[in-house]
Order: sequence, then C-alpha cells, then structure tokens
Amino acid sequence: MTFLLTLLAAIFVLGPLIALHEWGHYIVARICGVKVLTYSIGFGPKLFGWTSKKSGIDYRISALPLGGYVKMLDEREGEVAEDEQHLAFNHQHPLKKIAIVAAGPIMNFIIAIALFWVLFMTPSEQLATKIGQVLPDTPAAMAQLPTGDKIVAIDGHEVQTWEGINYRLAGRMGETDNVSITLQSANQADQPNQTKTYQAPVTNFMQGDAQGKDALTSFGMLPWQPQIAPIVGELAPDGAASRQGLQVGDRIIAINHQKIDDWISATRMIRDNPEVLLDFTVLRDDNTVQLQIMPQGKKDNLGNDYGQIGAMVDQTEIVIPDAYKTTVVYGPGESLVKSFEKTEQLAVMTVDSMGKMLSGMIGLDNLSGPITIAKVAKQSFDISWQMVLSTAALISLSLAVLNLLPIPVLDGGHIVYHFIELIRGKPLSEGVQMVGLNIGLLLLAGFMVLAIGNDISRLF
Repeated sequence: MTFLLTLLAAIFVLGPLIALHEWGHYIVARICGVKVLTYSIGFGPKLFGWTSKKSGIDYRISALPLGGYVKMLDEREGEVAEDEQHLAFNHQHPLKKIAIVAAGPIMNFIIAIALFWVLFMTPSEQLATKIGQVLPDTPAAMAQLPTGDKIVAIDGHEVQTWEGINYRLAGRMGETDNVSITLQSANQADQPNQTKTYQAPVTNFMQGDAQGKDALTSFGMLPWQPQIAPIVGELAPDGAASRQGLQVGDRIIAINHQKIDDWISATRMIRDNPEVLLDFTVLRDDNTVQLQIMPQGKKDNLGNDYGQIGAMVDQTEIVIPDAYKTTVVYGPGESLVKSFEKTEQLAVMTVDSMGKMLSGMIGLDNLSGPITIAKVAKQSFDISWQMVLSTAALISLSLAVLNLLPIPVLDGGHIVYHFIELIRGKPLSEGVQMVGLNIGLLLLAGFMVLAIGNDISRLF
C-alpha cells in the first residue's frame, strides 16, 4: 500500500510538470510553424491516447513515466514530402530552433515561479528567526552567537524565515570559509534595531561527521523549541519503535547512555542516527527498561538523511510565546518579486551544488534519483498542501536546470548545437552531432545509474 501511495504521489506531482514541460516545446513549435507529429507523456509503448482529426497529431500516454517527448517533422528522422519541407524542424532558422528547445525548461521555470508566488501569498504563522539554542562544538558556537537575538541576514542576504536561513546555509555545503550572520539585538528597548554581524568559520561544511544532517543542525543554531517531557503518547503500528518494544506511556531517560531531559533532545538523537542501532533506556511503571531501536532512514526535501522511529509525543498542546511567533504574508506584487528571487537563489544553488560534486567538494552520494523524488512527493502529501506545492516547485526548478545543462542529449546540448549553427551559418554535420549525442547518452546513463544506486542504498 505504501508503495502504491508513493507511486501515485510521484505521478500526481511529476505528471503535470512533465506534461507542461513538453507543452512548452509543443506550443512554441506550432507557433513557429513546425509540424508536430506526436505529443507523448512518458516513453516506450503507447498505453492510450488519440489522434486529432484536424491536425493529425498523435496525443498519447506512454508506459515509462520518466519524461516525455514532442516528435516533430524532421528530415533527419525520416522522409519529408517536398510540399512539407518548410514545416520540418531541420529547415527552420536557428533562432526558431533555439526557441522551441528552450521552451520546455522555460516552462518549468514559469511553473516554479507561479507555485512560489501562491505560497508567498498564503499567510502562515511561523517561528520568528530568533536563535533558541546554540549547539556545542559547531560553527555557531565558535562564533559565540547569542540566544534570543533575531537572525536578519546570512552572508548579506536578508532572511525572514527559518526555511530561508536553511537554504542560505545549505548553499555553503562543502565550503571552507566564514559564514556571515547578521543579528538584531534581543534587547530592543535599549538598542532598537541595532544589528551586529558575526563571522562563523566552516570547514568542509556539512561533510564528514556532519554529512546527513540538515544545514541548521550542522551550523549549530536552532529555533526556539518548547520544553516537552519525553513521554511516548502514540506509536505508528509499522514504525521501528513499536516493532522493537517501545510502549505508549514510556518515558525516555537516555539514548546511547546520554541523558534525555526533553522530547526535542530525543528527537534530535533519533534524527541524527538513521539506520544506527541505538540503546534506549526508558522508565515504564517505575521500572527501568533497556531497549535497542534502529531508526528507519528517511529523506527530507533537501535530500538530507534523517532517522525516524514512529513515536509521537504525549503532549499535544504546545504554547508558543508571542515573542517567538511571527505571521508571514505578502501582497501579490511583493510575492511575485520574492518568487523570482527564490527561483533565482535555488537555481544558482543547484548549479553550484553540481559544480561542487564535479570538483569533489561534496560527495556524489548527494545525487538523488526517481526513487528519492517519489518518496519526497509522498512525504509532502503527508504534511500539507503547501508542502505539495513547494515540492512541485523545487522539482520543476530542478528539471529546468538539469535540462539546460550543455549535454547533447538534453535541451541544453541542443541549444548549444543551434547556437553553433547560428554562428557558422550551417549546422554541424550529422556525424559530429551523433558523436555528441552518444557521449551525452553515456553521461546521462552514468548519472542515472549513480542516482538510482544512491536511492537504493538509502532504502537498504
């Protein structure tokens, strides 16, 4: 059942993104006067579809839902009647070819901007960006960041939410340098709007022992968190906790012989140790009980590993002080500006991360494939509709960036070919193009094998 729900979630999120990506190619091709033969969502054998009586275009859903394609009239792929040669893709001006090829990734950028725009316009109550805790032996501790102060900028970039802070820090993955943190004093009565900038040194940030942790935990500054007694109130029937002996009403007093005083400490210990056997000491009916529980490995929306045992806290009513709450809402115009800014920031971060993987600054195990994407899609449905939209926006953005890479088999590679044609006045020979396409296929296949291999290793 879980597999089916994960598959359906992936189809629900990825299907429209793929369809709209291909629609971008399709609509611009038709505007440019190119004859479209097939519009397919998915690859391989046709499952169902129809042929337009007016245009003759074959619209279809195909068996392999890992992409799609728009097939156009092209002499390189078959004979073209003399009276239709002006409709063939290969007879078009290079600028028209570039427009048709670029339309797919551009559509994915537009989708990401539109979804972020909706999310920015949606009012949300969030934790204020005040530092609630500084973890020992972390960059935040070395910079002596004070608790209670409000984070207003990272590396000179304004931040208003903890999500924004997390993204800015994640963008420094693998780096060795200082991270600039600008704080607003907690004592606003005596020092209104006074800010101070701290320099926090990072070394191979989020690598080594910190790999697998989220950016905030790795950096060592966390939001305010309530003090909740570590008493189990509910257990997931298929979770590691219930399978390995934890019971409702148990009070966790130690994990791996480290004293646990609150639920947040227990949660952090569990999250930081996916697929690691942990020694639990719990108090049950005034008796001490020893258990061994291995947290199941999960994946968050940034691709980070975390552990989960399927245990929920006993306390359901959590009161957040007003000083640590803020309502975030923007008007349509400001939301649109912020959606462009966020799309640009994440696109740059994606390209930067690829460069870091190629240079060895961060490991290739950060690469994720379709299995991880499906799992993240399923997790987003378990949280909220806002998370579904956010996940769809991030995937759409990733599709846009990946398709623009200058690898011949991808849109970006074809754009390079057509730019060369524009400069030379004639296209590259078919032999040269085929060599490039074969190299591109090998590179893409290698990346896919690596990504799927990473996905499988995370499952087991």
